[in-house]
Amino acid sequence: MNSASSNLRIAVVTTHPPSRNTLNEYGFHLVKALRQKEEVAEIVLLAEELSAGQAYSFEDPGVPVTVDSCWKFGDAGNALRILAAVRRHKPDVVLFTIQFATFGPDKATAALGLLAPSMIKAAGYPTIVLLHNIMETVNLQSAGFVNNAFAAAAIRQIGRQMTKLLLRADLVALTIPKYVEILEGEYEADNVILAPHGSFETPPPPSYDLPPGPQRIMTFGKFGTYKKVEKLIEATQLLRANAHPDSELIIAGTDSPNTPGYLQNVAESCGIDDGITFTGYVEEEDVPGLFQDAAVVVFPYTSTTGSSGVLHQAGSYGKAAVLPKIGDFAELVQDEGYTGEFFEPDDTLSLKEAIGRILDDPERRRQIGQQNYGASCGLPISEVADWYLLHMQQLLEEKGNKK
Repeated sequence: MNSASSNLRIAVVTTHPPSRNTLNEYGFHLVKALRQKEEVAEIVLLAEELSAGQAYSFEDPGVPVTVDSCWKFGDAGNALRILAAVRRHKPDVVLFTIQFATFGPDKATAALGLLAPSMIKAAGYPTIVLLHNIMETVNLQSAGFVNNAFAAAAIRQIGRQMTKLLLRADLVALTIPKYVEILEGEYEADNVILAPHGSFETPPPPSYDLPPGPQRIMTFGKFGTYKKVEKLIEATQLLRANAHPDSELIIAGTDSPNTPGYLQNVAESCGIDDGITFTGYVEEEDVPGLFQDAAVVVFPYTSTTGSSGVLHQAGSYGKAAVLPKIGDFAELVQDEGYTGEFFEPDDTLSLKEAIGRILDDPERRRQIGQQNYGASCGLPISEVADWYLLHMQQLLEEKGNKK
């Protein structure tokens, strides 16, 4: 890159561990990758306020990170707070990595937070939005956001207006081709581009042999809206009652911010069951072991709201996947080369059979894991960071306002 993009000070608006809110893993790995780039002089992390006793830390080598905990999940004033932080730090460019529910658990605070990119663009700062989902592809009822078709229609209208506001950013990046087509077709947008999602980590080629002991069926994420574990529990219990009595289910992760208490309620309804483990929040250093010990990674989704970071993680550890036959996953599998066994959402028997096909056939499990590992190696997030830096350079050259 030329001098127009050297010594960049980049503000990144994102969730980031130890925050447990949506997209925190993506924020962690993208910031980590940007910190390794010689073109970057400083990252200004515009992050959410943490609970008492928590703090952001950056132990890996890399460029300095200035943390400004300038917004709070569920606060109606988040857009103004983020704009004020940008004016304090005066970065060269602002990068958002968000989805429609990033800023709040309810419709009002979520929508108000999404005003931030257009406000920052209007204030004169080059602005890029990585938008992980779009309203047009989310089944609002099955995803648990509304209870009836009338409410869904109203939310879609609000969503359209928020999408128009987000499109006021200099650039809107989307990780699925269909999303680009929708925004170009329905909104006549000329500032949207297809962005690679990237793989978080690419460890050395894994061993496809399983550790001694029970076969572990693992799911990982933030549960309670469109990610539900009841059918997975039922499917696992059927497997354990028949061909796989020694299998175990590992439910790793936390509640979705929109459904606090969900996993605790599920755990209480299960009673004491030695074959089911609820891990709670998984610290970053414990993630590799979680995946390496798994025989299969299951995605018990009833809907989707964008590309899946967990699928990229599963691929990087060479794991077989069990995936629902719904929209964005099919797109992802086709476009990025992942594969797995598929099941019908909300169908316990279909899910049980899909898991069983992998547990019953070690060679099939290895083949799926090898293909997924190959797909994950295609584009590490370090190269995605280069992709964003290239577009930042172009924006700064066009605007001529490198500060």
